[in-house]
Amino acid sequence: MNDNKQRLQAATNLDELYPVLDALRMTPGWHKKRPSLWPEPRTRFQPLHWSYDVGRVALDQAGRWIGMELAERRNLLLFNPVGDNDYDSVRTLVVAFQMLKPGEHARAHWHTPNAMRFVLDAEDGCYSIVNGVKVPMRTGDVLLTPAYAWHSHYNEGQGNAYWIDILDVPLVHLLEPMFWEEHPERYQPVTAEPEEHPFYRPHARNRELLAAAAPQDGVRRVLLDTANEIKTFDIGFTAIEAGSRRVQPRTTASRIIAVGQGRGTARIGGLTTQWARGDVLAVPSWTPYEIEAHEDAVLLEATDTPVMKALGYYREQ
Repeated sequence: MNDNKQRLQAATNLDELYPVLDALRMTPGWHKKRPSLWPEPRTRFQPLHWSYDVGRVALDQAGRWIGMELAERRNLLLFNPVGDNDYDSVRTLVVAFQMLKPGEHARAHWHTPNAMRFVLDAEDGCYSIVNGVKVPMRTGDVLLTPAYAWHSHYNEGQGNAYWIDILDVPLVHLLEPMFWEEHPERYQPVTAEPEEHPFYRPHARNRELLAAAAPQDGVRRVLLDTANEIKTFDIGFTAIEAGSRRVQPRTTASRIIAVGQGRGTARIGGLTTQWARGDVLAVPSWTPYEIEAHEDAVLLEATDTPVMKALGYYREQ
């Protein structure tokens, strides 16, 4: 410590002082390499659009060589080109297309991050087991996998099953409380097979909720009651009549939009793109967006609004 004090005292000007401070792992607040505060939110994450048609072909190709004995999950992570990132879709969420072939079993594991599945195409016989609860995976269904829950996926149908995964893994990476464990026997036993369960939000019920919502300029919105299962992101549906549009000003929340039905145009920040069923859109924080439907459309949206509100950081423009 005395040597450090002597080096500091020996400095005759700021140019001599700065390298000594740097060696001590001290940064002068007036001499930072980059600003630490700015007038409004900014992000390097980009608005992006991923095509389900393209992703499905990619999964089919990968399925020729990657089986469940080589990979825990046959999935394609939809990443945002920020630096060397090849994982995060937006700051707090990651999205993936996943596929399971007939007769395959994605082995059981648990982890800190919360997860949800939005089923795009699946025949009878496809299902998940979450903490022993067997729940169907049918086209249009939403499945929830809370943090620390054992979960595995099975396809006992005749065709490939495809779905979208959304997880808060990037948030867990930022906060660092990551835990993960594989099931010691690979297979998770079924302890219950209920017709209704909080882990399972069937397509028909979601449509009923949407139909009951009051329309506003051709747009209906419903937020699913999932806070007891997943505390870090909201899940909701938006129905947009053909010719109508949803306009959303900037908010501090990051969001993922997955198309369950329809076609249209999205304008997200500086990106204008044509979307279709199964496609995924990324809306980074503080990015305005507008969704226009060319035909009747249904969109699933996942957003980290609960985290922003819990921390007192949620704001709208």
